[in-house]
Amino acid sequence: MKNLSKYTVIGLLAMLLGMTSCGNSKSDTSENKEANSEMKKEHSEGEAEEVMLTAKQFDALKMEIDTLQMRNMSGYVKANGQLEVPPQNEATITTVVGANVVSIEVIEGDKVNKGQTVAYLSHPNIIQKQTDYLNAYSNSQFLKKEYERQKTLYDAGVGSGANFQKAEAEYLASRSMVKGLEAQLQQLSINATGVRNGTIYQRVSLRSPIEGFVQKVEIKTGQYVEPQTDLMEIVDTHHVHADLMVFEKDVYKVKEGQKVSFNVQSIPGKELTAEIYSVGKTFEQNPKAIHVHAEIENKEGNLIPGMYIQGRIQTDNAKILAMPESAIAADGNRFFVFSSEKEGDNWAFTPIEIAKSNQDGEWIAIEFLTEQKSNIKYAFNNAYYLMAEMKKGESEEHGH
Repeated sequence: MKNLSKYTVIGLLAMLLGMTSCGNSKSDTSENKEANSEMKKEHSEGEAEEVMLTAKQFDALKMEIDTLQMRNMSGYVKANGQLEVPPQNEATITTVVGANVVSIEVIEGDKVNKGQTVAYLSHPNIIQKQTDYLNAYSNSQFLKKEYERQKTLYDAGVGSGANFQKAEAEYLASRSMVKGLEAQLQQLSINATGVRNGTIYQRVSLRSPIEGFVQKVEIKTGQYVEPQTDLMEIVDTHHVHADLMVFEKDVYKVKEGQKVSFNVQSIPGKELTAEIYSVGKTFEQNPKAIHVHAEIENKEGNLIPGMYIQGRIQTDNAKILAMPESAIAADGNRFFVFSSEKEGDNWAFTPIEIAKSNQDGEWIAIEFLTEQKSNIKYAFNNAYYLMAEMKKGESEEHGH
């Protein structure tokens, strides 16, 4: 019994030693895991997120690298409108007498010179005016001779004063009538001298009063047109300008001499510039806005009155940090640019958070959230690609 008790005690001691050893082993393992985890965490936090590009990738993406500089950025007012021409550069062609259209010499889009014939008209009324003028002229010539005869008699003291005065009045009245009919013939582009020489013109020409392009033709051959009917429209597009509408809240910011950048919908990708030369003084009521007229500086393409435009009026200038829009990438509601550093043949790009401000064309004013060294170089393009590569690297790391 004593020996059995001895063996039993020894066995119990061995079991206790084993359990203690096992417990220490588990504790060591747990502590090791925690230590390793902490080391990994510190290592991860210590590393800056970055994107690596090989020299080949760098060249293929045509990366642009440069240091930041202060840029002259403009505040601006958005304004939409359309292309217009001044009233003196538009013309409507009409006729002063009712007549039939004999022929039309132009079509819409044709360029015409000042005084060029655009159509011919014919009607008995036109022939009648020439006949009336010829009769009035002949009668005036007769009365002129009678007036001169009576004046000679009156000056010699052998003629009646009453006869002289009557001859004078009749002659002056006839002369006025001739001049009036002659003016009417000029409006019809009829040569009065030719009529006096016996020529009766069967048709008359309609002439363009300005140089420009035919915008509308509203007649047909053979059509009878009433006096003062609009027959054609001519527009001189050399003086086409930007007519912008500025809303009431922005009127105080706009003045003559300011620059305007605008786009025409029919010329995609092309930015035109203009300078304000006139600011309206009365409001349009619907919408409540004023007209602002700007002379176009780089007229290109086929600019036609009535084309819709979208513009930005530059209102003030300030030198601030700015980067191209292609140098800024978004990550949710946060925005980043990428600093760049060459490592051997490769390039390392590190994201730096910024705040965006005003935009002037493709340039955006920025402000760094942390202080940056002045000699750092940045990627000026492909920011969205760099952000996508960085996100892809994060996903692969998390998956691993």
